[in-house]
Amino acid sequence: MKLSQFKFKLPEELVALHPTYHRDECRLMVIHKASQKIQMYKEDVKGEPLKDKDGNPVFLDFRNILDYFDEGDTFIFNDTKVFPARLYGTKEKTDAKIEVFLLRELNKEMRLWDVLVEPARKIRIGNKLFFDSNGTMVAEVIDNTTSRGRTLRFLYDCSHEEFKSDLYALGEAPLPRYIVDHRKATKQDLEDFQCIFAKNEGAVTAPSAGLHFSRELLKRLEIKGIDFAFITLHCALGNFHDIEVEDLTKHKMDSEQMLINGEACKVVNNAKLSGHHICAIGTSVLKATETAVGTDKLLKEYEGWTNKFIFPPYDFGISDSLIANFYHPMSPLVMAATAFGGYDLIMEAYDMAITNGYRFGCYGDAMLIIND
Repeated sequence: MKLSQFKFKLPEELVALHPTYHRDECRLMVIHKASQKIQMYKEDVKGEPLKDKDGNPVFLDFRNILDYFDEGDTFIFNDTKVFPARLYGTKEKTDAKIEVFLLRELNKEMRLWDVLVEPARKIRIGNKLFFDSNGTMVAEVIDNTTSRGRTLRFLYDCSHEEFKSDLYALGEAPLPRYIVDHRKATKQDLEDFQCIFAKNEGAVTAPSAGLHFSRELLKRLEIKGIDFAFITLHCALGNFHDIEVEDLTKHKMDSEQMLINGEACKVVNNAKLSGHHICAIGTSVLKATETAVGTDKLLKEYEGWTNKFIFPPYDFGISDSLIANFYHPMSPLVMAATAFGGYDLIMEAYDMAITNGYRFGCYGDAMLIIND
């Protein structure tokens, strides 16, 4: 497929800058693949939309996912944990304000980090950056990696645990640029931009579909008999980079680190062999499980990296349902969603979402794609 096939006009006011008050109360759109039905409203036993006291149809909300799954079905969650990756420092001598975005730690003993800097033109090898008022957190630029990429060595004499704690205390939630260009990140975002089941640190952006799950909703799913499997894929920034080729077969995704253990495989494969539904919570789960699926269509243990790029057409081997957010035009995320639900049907759903004021982005509304 071509990049231009995923271009659509997204009104700026539909990009969610804040989450809903409660995690699980965003709108939910349900896409029925087999029947080609797009469902926005709660329905009565006859399939007619329920109405509020003013006669308006009542939109589905995220808690209604309970209605589409039964005992023995399995949800696969990404339990990666976001760290406060965005810091602001000043350049020595000039005091120019510099944004430093931490990507990953390269060497614990030497305090080496792979980072992005902005504005990059001001930052050269040998420069020192200061991150606090008393000058204790200092980093030296020791390498240029890409046009915006740098390797920093933090000059901080203490234990690694204390260093990480002090470094993270200076950071903020790594909200996407489409949010921070309109508002500053707050301390509340450190909680909001983190899944409640997050466990394994390493992500610089949240697996957004998982943000909708509250502890109360997870408990209700558990009571209903839904099984949970947890895999780890450390979400990186590749999904936010512009795709620069029209022919999608020529695009190369950035690699992301992932881990699928034996317990997750056991839960997923038992459900699959028993004929139950497998629901991927987010496109990051799709990417991870499709990296680790075997020729027998069962999930295999995996530890390493993946640069899998999913776009239509694609034959999925593990999941038969997907929970996703509404994503930005021409992003790899919307391409993965259309690969799963079918290009024409998902693009029709996007048109309906825009017409009906659904919210887009990591803090936005959700869609459930099921195969019925």
